[in-house]
Amino acid sequence: MTLILSASDLAAAVDMEATIQALETSLVDQAHGAAAQPAPLSMKLPDADSRYLVMAAASAPRGLVAAKLLNDIPDNAEFGLPTQRSAVILADRATGETLALLDGRVPTRIRTAAMTAVASRHLARRGSRVLGLVGAGALAVAHVEAMRVVLPIDTVVVWSRSAATVESFRRAVGHHGMEVVHAESVAAVLEASDVACTLTPSVSPIVHGRWFGEGLHINAVGARPRPDHREVDAEAMSRSRIVVDSLDTALAKSGDLLLAVEEGALRVEDVAGELGQVIAGAVAGRENPEQITLFNSVGMGLQDLAIGRLLYDAALERGLGLEVDLSS
Repeated sequence: MTLILSASDLAAAVDMEATIQALETSLVDQAHGAAAQPAPLSMKLPDADSRYLVMAAASAPRGLVAAKLLNDIPDNAEFGLPTQRSAVILADRATGETLALLDGRVPTRIRTAAMTAVASRHLARRGSRVLGLVGAGALAVAHVEAMRVVLPIDTVVVWSRSAATVESFRRAVGHHGMEVVHAESVAAVLEASDVACTLTPSVSPIVHGRWFGEGLHINAVGARPRPDHREVDAEAMSRSRIVVDSLDTALAKSGDLLLAVEEGALRVEDVAGELGQVIAGAVAGRENPEQITLFNSVGMGLQDLAIGRLLYDAALERGLGLEVDLSS
């Protein structure tokens, strides 16, 4: 039987702390060769600015093969529709049985925030207390939930083009009892933060390296998965020790990295390594308290597989979703 899980089913099954642990474990599996993470397939048709990405992974320890179809359609905004839609398929790695079909919105948001938390746990300075957010939407709310698991965050400095969005964000995180500061500019966010997250679908740089102070850790995770889109400029990349989620994935669809290389600010060889290698001890993360570190992620299938395992198991335990016999 195949379990169909809607967005509301998945929202009821989310456990942020467990997701962070699952992602961290899966990254170590990747570093040790127990999980396969190929570069994504990106497709484009000539009549529109849409991209269709297939993100896949396989994991022996998790017992799964997973694939996500991510449809990135900017023109949807004109019709009041989501500009990104996705679905995740989970299959048993031993038998090939299709176990589940998941709406992709909730898993993508939660695993993105959880991945940022994993990176910050291993790259940010210990004791970092001030979280900076460039962007104040649903992804920003998820980042607060995730970052509080790994760091003693007591202050959030947030910027958005919309004051109403910031107020909505303030209400959504108010139960945590943190101080929330509405920054007047992106520069003000960077200058005030110990750890900062860029969460915007920016096409051109909105974050500039000249604003980085000593010891800052940046999570650049918002830009669309396209080689010509980026949130941070070349100086930001060149001033930082860069760690990526998957180098093959970054070289396929990270404009933050690819455009900086194209402009001569750094070489691909200057990337320190993958986050799984840092966690496994094969690559050094932060080398000293003054160093600027940057985690660049545009998402990968192994993240979807890891959270998919958690959500599927939780749904079975709680009786969520709709079971369908696809073979009948």
